[in-house]
Amino acid sequence: MRVPQVPATIAAQLRVVDGFAQDERPGIVERLGSLDTQLAAHPAAVTDLELSIKDRGRPGQKVTLECWIAGQTRVVATSSRQQLSGALTEVRDEVRRQLSDA
Repeated sequence: MRVPQVPATIAAQLRVVDGFAQDERPGIVERLGSLDTQLAAHPAAVTDLELSIKDRGRPGQKVTLECWIAGQTRVVATSSRQQLSGALTEVRDEVRRQLSDA
């Protein structure tokens, strides 16, 4: 008998690094949560997501969301928006688009 694979989710796969505090993670997971629809098609064991920010709060701020799924090309989305909520929405929507296109 084959054991069913656990689907990937933002809450389980997302690593928040470089420029974000761990106490921000719950709000970030909520903001990016609509990606779960696309991620659910992939096993958690072979899916990884990482969110980072460079130059936070300064001109040139850059938010990056990367997604690795085994056997697929890495998906990368970036945003230069100064407002963090807008930047998170932009990278979420771009990753969603790229996963749908893949």
